[in-house]
Amino acid sequence: MAEIKDPENTVIMETTKGRVVIQLLPDLAPGHVARVKELTREGAYDGVVFHRVIEDFMAQTGDVKFGKKGGENFNPSRAGMGGSDKPDLAAEFSNMSHVRGTCSMARSQAPNSANSQFFICFTDAPWLNKQYSVWGQVIEGMESIDKIKRGEPVSDPDSIVSMKVAADVTA
Repeated sequence: MAEIKDPENTVIMETTKGRVVIQLLPDLAPGHVARVKELTREGAYDGVVFHRVIEDFMAQTGDVKFGKKGGENFNPSRAGMGGSDKPDLAAEFSNMSHVRGTCSMARSQAPNSANSQFFICFTDAPWLNKQYSVWGQVIEGMESIDKIKRGEPVSDPDSIVSMKVAADVTA
C-alpha cells in the first residue's frame, strides 16, 4: 500500500475493479481540489459510473447528476451530460503533463466549464497539456483503473463504489 503523506489531500476511491489512491495537487489547482474534496465529502461520487472509457487514452467519470447509480436522475444514456448543482469552475491550467495516472477535470469546449466530471489517463496524453486542469495523480491502484470496462458509452459500466478523503477514514 502506498504511504499517504498528506491525508487531507489524498482520496481513496473504491471502484468495482479495486482500490485507487489519488494524491491531490492543491498547489496546482486549488479550486478543483476543493471541489473534488467537497463532492467527495458529500458522497456525491459514490455510485457514479465510468461512462466514457477509451482504450490507450482515459477513463472518465464524475457525472453526479446523470451517472450516479440509484440516484434520482440516473440515466445511463445521459451520463456525461451532467455535473453537480455547484457553479462551474474557472480553469486552472498548469505546466503539469498528462501522463499515466494523471487526474484531470473534464469540460466542454468552454475552458471554464469544469464542474464534477474528471478523467484518469491510461497513458501519456501530451495534447491535453495546458488545456485541462490537472488536480491529482494516482499513487496506487492503476491496475484497477486498467481493468475498467471500455466504451463510449460503456455497456454495464464499472463505477466508483465509494470515494473518501483519507483524513476522514478511520484506521
